[in-house]
Amino acid sequence: MCRPAKSRARVVKVNQPLQVSLPDARRMAFSVVIGQAAVSAASGLIAWAVADMRAGWSALLGGGISTLASLALYALAFRHRAGTDPRQIARGFYLGEATKVAVTIVLMVLALVLWQPSLLAMMLTYIATLLVYWLALAGILPSFSK
Repeated sequence: MCRPAKSRARVVKVNQPLQVSLPDARRMAFSVVIGQAAVSAASGLIAWAVADMRAGWSALLGGGISTLASLALYALAFRHRAGTDPRQIARGFYLGEATKVAVTIVLMVLALVLWQPSLLAMMLTYIATLLVYWLALAGILPSFSK
C-alpha cells in the first residue's frame, strides 16, 4: 500500500504581524525600483527589435513612468530613520502611495498628450514593471512567515 507523500507546505499564521527591519525593507524596496528599471530597458530594446523605434521609446516611457512612481514611493515611505514613531512611518507610506498614484496619472497624461506613444508597447511595459513589484512582494512574504 502506498503511503501519501509528506507535505512540505508551511503553515502560515495569519494572526501575527509581519516583522521586518527597516534597512531590509529599504533594500527590498530599492531593489524593486532597480528591477523595474531593468525590465523597462529590456522591454524597450525588445520592442525596438520586434517593432520599431517608436515602440521601443514607448516601452521605455511606460516602464519609466512606473519606475519613477515607485521611486517617489520609496523616497517618501523610507525617509524616516529606524526608531521613528510608527505613526509617522505609516503616514510616510500613505503619502508615498498617494504620490505614486498622482505621479503615474500625471506622467501617463503627459506621455499621451506630448508624445503619442504606441499604447500597446507603453502599457505592456507598464504592466511588466508592476509584475516586478508583485513578484518581489510574493517572494519576500514567505521568508518572513517562518
